[in-house]
Amino acid sequence: MHAITVREPGGPEVLEWTEVNEPAPGAGEVLIDVAATAVNRADLMQRQGFYPPPPGASDIIGLECAGTIAALGPGVEGWRVGDEVCALLAGGGYAERVAVPAAQLLPVPAALDLVTAATLPEVACTVWSNVVMGAGLTEGDVLLVHGGAGGIGTHAIQVGKALGATVAVTAGSDERLTKCRQLGADITVNYRTQDFVAELRRETEGHGADVILDNMGASYLDRNVEALANDGRLVVIGLQGGRKGELDLNKLLVKRASVTGTGLRGRPVHGPNGKGAIIADMRERLWPLLESGVVRPVVHNVLDIRQAGEAHRMLDEEDVFGKLALKVR
Repeated sequence: MHAITVREPGGPEVLEWTEVNEPAPGAGEVLIDVAATAVNRADLMQRQGFYPPPPGASDIIGLECAGTIAALGPGVEGWRVGDEVCALLAGGGYAERVAVPAAQLLPVPAALDLVTAATLPEVACTVWSNVVMGAGLTEGDVLLVHGGAGGIGTHAIQVGKALGATVAVTAGSDERLTKCRQLGADITVNYRTQDFVAELRRETEGHGADVILDNMGASYLDRNVEALANDGRLVVIGLQGGRKGELDLNKLLVKRASVTGTGLRGRPVHGPNGKGAIIADMRERLWPLLESGVVRPVVHNVLDIRQAGEAHRMLDEEDVFGKLALKVR
């Protein structure tokens, strides 16, 4: 079979479509004929040598895919060869075939084709595990999402609105913010020209954010804590603004607030905080929203898998709204 490999850590030009060994499904796994995969910022980091796969995972880039089950490993129940699925991966998505634990499979929502479904698992698991399962977003809460125009942001806007929250987002241009409002965002802040803390306080009459989903890390840490409401929950899922910041613990104590850092890729498959538990909860509570069209994937463009380098360039230049899909078959 063929896959995208990394010749050496570097720019998008190091990605090559080459022949590799085909994976075999182990116990509890299925083999998927990949129809499409999608591009995530973590893919760019792995290409540059900064985000190695967890132990035992494929070193091929790609954290999600959709396709058709080609074979079942020992002990797999509830799935059949030929089923159309989308899957959360620890790696291996930029390939013609990938082996994945059955616990990380989801049926393709009836309203979606395979290419569109391929853009869903990583963002859906990230948002659902952090905003809903972790931070406990509920009706009436204020949710602040940094990077509202990205894959995670465009999904989080819709999930927040579906759950009855007031949704605030930051983005880097008025054009991107207009598109966020079209998805349902109530409060929009241009981070290049506006102070999100002040704008959020003004728009919420001083309340602030009950939940903040943050991809920036250190550079936003102090201002995020300022923006929190009493009993607020800050969830850090990215470090685009640096790893080390100063935290005034008194601000947390006064607000009874919390700061949590989480990752998805390195979680175990099984257990209360495992990927399987996230997938099961999403299938029960999120998938009906996708089936009905209340929440829908936002796909900026579809490229051929051999254009993976170009897709990486597009994402790096920050002119993508939503997700980029890579069609494999």
